[in-house]
Amino acid sequence: MDNLQNVLARAVEQRQLPYVVASVADRNGVIFEGAAGEAAPGRKADQDTLFRIFSMTKAVGSAAAAILIDRGKLAPETPVADILPEWNQLKVLEGIKDGKPVMRAPKTRATARHLATHTSGLEYEFWCQGVVDYMEATGHPSVLSGTRDALNYPLMTDPGTRWGYGPSIDWLGMMVEKVDGRRIDQFCREEIFEPLGMKDTCFEPEGKQARLATPYIRGENGAFDAIDISPPAHPEVYGMGHALYSTTPDYMRFCRMVLNGGSLDGQRILGEKAMTLLSTDQMGGLSFAKMLSSSPLTADVDMFPGQPVGHTFGYLQNRTDISGRRRSGSLSWAGVMNTHYWIDPRTGLAAVFMTQSLPFVEQPLMDFYVDFEKAVYAARG
Repeated sequence: MDNLQNVLARAVEQRQLPYVVASVADRNGVIFEGAAGEAAPGRKADQDTLFRIFSMTKAVGSAAAAILIDRGKLAPETPVADILPEWNQLKVLEGIKDGKPVMRAPKTRATARHLATHTSGLEYEFWCQGVVDYMEATGHPSVLSGTRDALNYPLMTDPGTRWGYGPSIDWLGMMVEKVDGRRIDQFCREEIFEPLGMKDTCFEPEGKQARLATPYIRGENGAFDAIDISPPAHPEVYGMGHALYSTTPDYMRFCRMVLNGGSLDGQRILGEKAMTLLSTDQMGGLSFAKMLSSSPLTADVDMFPGQPVGHTFGYLQNRTDISGRRRSGSLSWAGVMNTHYWIDPRTGLAAVFMTQSLPFVEQPLMDFYVDFEKAVYAARG
């Protein structure tokens, strides 16, 4: 694993990312930890650095719902509106005419499975021009505003008919709250973070601000400029699509739990039913569709060009081996500030790397990702 540190250092030197903290584990434990660069001016990136993990929150939200499925309190086929009647207010956007949205009722009923697989019809404005047009026409707030009404995005397709990446897991988290009775932050602390010893994973970074990494965006000259971006503080609803802060070691504990079939260090979080949902394709014949950017904050998203890709109840899942990299059936996703992870059950490996940079999945970052992943598998032989 010695070469992995060189890969990290070289990436920072070549400005593929401003700094990085990384970890690799197998089923027996962590086998590599490394870092390079300064997470903030005058402060080196290290294993204590706290990151805004944005959409890496989604896997936690899906795990929360899977816990209730294990307990028989929720089912993948449960209609969203049976738990959250306000879902019935959402309509499908057919277009904008004379400056006003043209809407219709959806033809299918959305379920918890649709939310978990991003086939509910909800899509973010960052990868959907139709949502951009709707927001411009109506003044609808972004999901990152932190208000409850902000989650009432229009549907872009009928549920169950297409992959579309959006605030579905925020709604799934609200289903967990309604069914369980606890607020989602309390549920996650008591059912996931505390049993796993994820002491630095939190919804508010209070008392940890001195450890926060500085977020950057690449300017036209190729240099990284500091920006101000964070999940909304003390929102009306903690969106399980974006709300969490964490460290690389903490998130690795979550990944190791999944890699080990739902338990870690004697603490069982997920049972057999939940692990089946989280580790097998749940898209019902649909496939991941390339996410075309409509925002300067992100590039187009196509993690495995030309390869068939599905989605489990919580993860993107490649359906074929990726040469020199992960095997088929691996689980992965990321946060918009370029925090990334993958879990490879066939090889028994999990890896996490975190920085705070935009645009999301820009080419220099993805070049590093490939180099890092190949180095991990080369080291394992």
